[in-house]
Amino acid sequence: MAVTAAPSMRVSQLFVSVASERPNRLFRFYRDTLGLAEAQAPGLAVQAGGAAVTFVSTGAMAASGVQRMALSLVVEDLSLEQARLEAAGVSFARRKGHDPSGARVSTLLDPDGNHVHLIEPHEEMA
Repeated sequence: MAVTAAPSMRVSQLFVSVASERPNRLFRFYRDTLGLAEAQAPGLAVQAGGAAVTFVSTGAMAASGVQRMALSLVVEDLSLEQARLEAAGVSFARRKGHDPSGARVSTLLDPDGNHVHLIEPHEEMA
């Protein structure tokens, strides 16, 4: 019996968000002490191994119901990826909302309950 490969998600960028009571201090530590380059990403962020690590306030993440870490995957077509994942049985906690930048965002939970954001950038961001 032939095995059909699952379609591959096309991810153009990876963001990992780390919550802190003092995100500015944490950002300076990673940038200035560890020597990681500042990332071309919204907010406080450093570049690490092809991914951007962003630092946000614990309160901001707690207000959104997110734990201390969230994974964000920047995708080309949010509707396509969400439909594919829903067809595979994945449920979404947030469906095609918008963030302050105008990007479209959907949020799913991984098997451990971590938030995974699928982000389709606003045309001006792409």
